[in-house]
Amino acid sequence: MTMREIIEEKLAQAFSPSFLQVDDESYMHAAGPKAQSHFKVTLVTEVFTGKRLLARHREVNAVLAAELAGSVHALALHTYTPEEWQKRQNNAPQSPPCHGGE
Repeated sequence: MTMREIIEEKLAQAFSPSFLQVDDESYMHAAGPKAQSHFKVTLVTEVFTGKRLLARHREVNAVLAAELAGSVHALALHTYTPEEWQKRQNNAPQSPPCHGGE
């Protein structure tokens, strides 16, 4: 299993999302495309209803604690309730280019 698949599986099990997208953005960084070290997560779930952004991120970080303690160097989190996601027109922000990337 790739790191992207591991992250995706753990988040799907923990949050039962209505939308989940995990993008490996390692290619945008100096580590290179095969590093599997930089990820962007877009996670939409009812579980986040009534929770502030920091609480949402803490929950995701807790689920991925082993990965974050290991090879995952960066994790961009975009966490929404279904209503927030709909207001965003089902679109998460693009990641900015990395100054160390290619």
